[in-house]
Amino acid sequence: MSGIPSVDLQDFISGDNERKQQFIADIGKAFGDIGFVALSGHFLSEELVDKLYAEIKKFFELPQEVKDSYEIEGIGGQRGYTSFGKEHAKGRKVGDLKEFWHFGQYVEDNPKLEAEYPDNVIVKELPAFNEVGKETFRMLEKTAKHVLRALALHLGLQETYFDDYIKNGNSILRPIHYPPITEEPKNAERAAAHGDINLITLLMGAQGRGLQVQNHKGEWIDAIARPDQLMINVGDMLSRLTNNKLKSTIHKVVNPPRELWGSSRYSIPFFMHPVSEMPLNCLEECIDDEHPKAFKDITAGEFLHERLLELGLIKE
Repeated sequence: MSGIPSVDLQDFISGDNERKQQFIADIGKAFGDIGFVALSGHFLSEELVDKLYAEIKKFFELPQEVKDSYEIEGIGGQRGYTSFGKEHAKGRKVGDLKEFWHFGQYVEDNPKLEAEYPDNVIVKELPAFNEVGKETFRMLEKTAKHVLRALALHLGLQETYFDDYIKNGNSILRPIHYPPITEEPKNAERAAAHGDINLITLLMGAQGRGLQVQNHKGEWIDAIARPDQLMINVGDMLSRLTNNKLKSTIHKVVNPPRELWGSSRYSIPFFMHPVSEMPLNCLEECIDDEHPKAFKDITAGEFLHERLLELGLIKE
């Protein structure tokens, strides 16, 4: 199917220590070798996935002026709608061939963070849109928490090392619409080659060709998941924290062959972010004579700010 290893989260939470240790070894190896894994056994039901796709398709089919009314100035695109071609990859000036929506964190018991994060944007025209988005956010966050617990054990840390850093973290659920291509793209791709900023990304909608991952030989390989799987990859924050022991892999979404230009593509990544105070200083467990410390000390919030400037989503 694809050159990406597969794992089943049910092995990790089964209560069977042998299955749990095998899951930890397999996901650790995948993230050390290529930085991507296809995960089944997650907390998203088929019914919830179907509902979410139905809602986001309805949203992107709304008239452009209605969608534009949900584009909020001054928050770097962190919530609500971002129109076609606005975002570009780091180091590129050409906008990607996509429009997207952002659901953000639903803060619990933390007035300081509630004040810090922008409010989620309510779509008046679609009564179920926000509720389905919130439920999906919760289930993906729960899945991500267990993946990070496995990675903590792989790194020789306490299993719950990440738990407090990701509770109320600045995570984002991003339904993306890649519209039909109507003319020859001028150096633009649906999503140009990039690494993700965050700790880990959980991607729904990697069932067809399009997503490609660069392996360590510099070759581009197709990353295709089964319908019941999420594609999960390491982001730059986790790569930095682990002194590159876990690899943040460059990936892209290529334009389809010409005969498929007339079709839309939808994909829905969940970007797992920690709270901004989390230190991303290289872990002592990942530094030795062969692997000297590769990055300066920085917090997650400082790192995110740097990257949003580079992406053109916020201005100095």
